[in-house]
Amino acid sequence: MVPLGTPRAQSAQHLPEIHTELARLRAIVAAALDEELHALVDLRASLLNGCAFCVDLHTDAALKAGVSAQRVTLVAAWREAGDHFTEIERAVLEVVDALTRLGENGLADEVYARAADHLSEREMVALITAVGLINLYNRLGVGTALTPPVR
Repeated sequence: MVPLGTPRAQSAQHLPEIHTELARLRAIVAAALDEELHALVDLRASLLNGCAFCVDLHTDAALKAGVSAQRVTLVAAWREAGDHFTEIERAVLEVVDALTRLGENGLADEVYARAADHLSEREMVALITAVGLINLYNRLGVGTALTPPVR
């Protein structure tokens, strides 16, 4: 039995090819989605999944993509944030919530339709893939107990 507190095996060390392939998929998605929107997707899913490493990483990425510090903070409570998020951002964040917290209903038709009103079919596929991808990254981070660096 592994004692509690023992460092966990790291996927990047033992299966680096996983991260190579994930990076390739991420590049495809990044080419199809607006950078700020993609940053909000990654940050929201990471917050929902409680992946501290990814929250830290994607907070920094969102700020670098031009998302204001206030909006970065409000991603955690986007539904209550009023006009701080555009109609498209709210529709996309709703998709993130639905696909990250799948539950019994999955991605409801009306949630899909609200996002599809603003995005092309290509962008919708990229969005759905982006949510799936960040959820996998979050599970790798949480499962291997990654922690953010101290700055």
